[in-house]
Amino acid sequence: MGIFSRFSDIINSNLTALLDRAEDPAKMVRMMIQEMEETLVEVRTSSARVLADRKEQERRLQRLQDDVSDWEHKARLAISKGREDLARAALAEKQAVEETLQLAERELKVIEEQLTVLHEEISQLQQKLDDAKAKQQSLLAREKTSRARMDIRRSSNREKLEEAFRKFDAYERKMDNLEAQVEAQDLGRSKNLHDEFAELTRNDKVESELEALKASMAKRSEN
Repeated sequence: MGIFSRFSDIINSNLTALLDRAEDPAKMVRMMIQEMEETLVEVRTSSARVLADRKEQERRLQRLQDDVSDWEHKARLAISKGREDLARAALAEKQAVEETLQLAERELKVIEEQLTVLHEEISQLQQKLDDAKAKQQSLLAREKTSRARMDIRRSSNREKLEEAFRKFDAYERKMDNLEAQVEAQDLGRSKNLHDEFAELTRNDKVESELEALKASMAKRSEN
């Protein structure tokens, strides 16, 4: 179903108000433009037909004017030849043609008035169509700006997420380094304890050998 039901709906329409109430202004303005263009084509087609009628009527008027001149010429000829009867008949025909000519002139005037109305309608329609196209361009520009702002916002959010991920990765690496340092210290302690126990074992062996040597020497002294 169209937005407009007749020509006057388009001319009297408030495009801004219609678009403000529309759920989808971009779709609405496209439909408006389509209906306006279709209506404009219809009005122009009507204008073309009326223009053709005017040309035909103008040719008819010219023929009638020629007939009027011709009957007057015949009446003059008849008078010059002493034939008043023929002159009267020619003048009667002339008057009949003149009546038809007057009627044709009135018809031409009506056609001219129709053309004037159609010209005004085309002008009004074209203005409305231009307004609708201007609003469409405005909507497209606003949509483009909104999309650009959304892309920037998304890009900004993406950068924030990537920055957060980088910070998280850095934090994980820092924790890994700290844990590695702790593990390295634990490994160091384990090695020192092992050396200490090994040293204790070595000391025990030395003491045992020392006692054995002393005992051997004491035994020899007794002998």
